[in-house]
Amino acid sequence: MMDDFISEDDLLTFEGFLKYQAVDPAMLTPDELAMWRDFFDEAVGLRESGPKVGLMRLRQAPGEEKYGVALRDGSELWLTMWVRCSAKGEIFVMYPRADAGNPHASYHLDGTYHHKSYGSTGIRQTKQPLSATLKGSEHLGMYMGHGKSTGAVCDPKAFDGLVIVDPGILGPKHGSVGVDFVAPGYEATWSRDIADRFYFGGVVQGEIFSRSPRPSVAITIQR
Repeated sequence: MMDDFISEDDLLTFEGFLKYQAVDPAMLTPDELAMWRDFFDEAVGLRESGPKVGLMRLRQAPGEEKYGVALRDGSELWLTMWVRCSAKGEIFVMYPRADAGNPHASYHLDGTYHHKSYGSTGIRQTKQPLSATLKGSEHLGMYMGHGKSTGAVCDPKAFDGLVIVDPGILGPKHGSVGVDFVAPGYEATWSRDIADRFYFGGVVQGEIFSRSPRPSVAITIQR
């Protein structure tokens, strides 16, 4: 429901902040309400003083491809994540960040798949090797926590493909982006049973970017 959606702009209000935290102000004592007000003021201060990415100037490398997800806000586009396909065939799911954390997921030629942030590896899995023998598809995860507070301005010309998402779908708490890697010739079958296999019928938008003879990149948006 649109009424339940919490945007980053909502987080700039005390009422929206409490809703995001699932706190009912009517159930708070005056002291507790004052405590939450302090938390809110601190969160807003950190957001306003934090570094902003600005216009994303992504390096162009020969043989590399990029597929982005951008949030539409009036006439503006804000980049929330992108998929980078290296010239040698490896896959990286990237987030725009102004700090040095560099959160990303990577899918390597030998099938190693992991998430990394601030130099530490989190989720680690073994998938099919990225070669001509790849069959069917490989799921690279569901990514939540979207918004424009990073200040990452999207330049559509920097991407080989771009999924533009309207307001009210992706936010700090609601909505997710699915990324899948689909073998050539399997795209039609993958599209038909996508809801049954991964996304439980919640897909509201999606696109498959063909890269034949290499596997395609599929990006899906869930409310």
